[in-house]
Amino acid sequence: MASEQKVAIITGASRGIGACLLRGFRERGYVVVANSRSMREIEAADDPEILVVEGDIALPSTAERIVGGAIGRFGRIDTLVNNAGIFIAKPFTEFSEADFANAMAVNVAGFFHITQRVASRMLEMGSGHIVNITSSLVAEQPITSLPAALTALTKGGLIAVTRALAIEYANRGIRVNAVSPAATRTPMHSPEMHEFLAGLQPMGRMGEPQEVVDAVLYLENAGFVTGEILHVDGGAHAGRW
Repeated sequence: MASEQKVAIITGASRGIGACLLRGFRERGYVVVANSRSMREIEAADDPEILVVEGDIALPSTAERIVGGAIGRFGRIDTLVNNAGIFIAKPFTEFSEADFANAMAVNVAGFFHITQRVASRMLEMGSGHIVNITSSLVAEQPITSLPAALTALTKGGLIAVTRALAIEYANRGIRVNAVSPAATRTPMHSPEMHEFLAGLQPMGRMGEPQEVVDAVLYLENAGFVTGEILHVDGGAHAGRW
């Protein structure tokens, strides 16, 4: 492998958007470090240009192993896609302490530990790109029929930190962007919910994982774009309908 070959880290890479991101980056010639709780869930885990790192992304030790594996095997990190996340929908007063802990662990700690370590490596290289996967409907355009305040709290935080880091690193070679989908057709949403979720988008359908991947890859190639929150939500962020 040439040392110039780019390296992408993808969290939550086992299914849905994450699995599609894995394919998308490999098709463009990247080597990929893929994180999931179980390597058995990672598609094409026998590909020599995919390094699978098992573990809970909320743990600092997992972040250490991901970054150590990327540097040890491939020698560099060019892109980080923070895709791992959980979605919990229920009325605010019904959230449990466990719900709060899980949402904060995956959506916030899972972002913080890996991003801090990757950013340090990117600063040494003088270049890099970080993409956060957020949520349009609950974080930016909440609606009565889908109460999800914990997701709004955590994914909304990712939107804010995307802009903060974009400014912090703008003159240091690191771009930081986000893709903000609405309801997307993944295993996270059961088929019996699809009709309801499609009705939440102005375009009248759910998004597809490949549409999110297309947005991430656009940002990957858009060298003068940083601090962008790119909505892939059928118009949901534009207002009520």
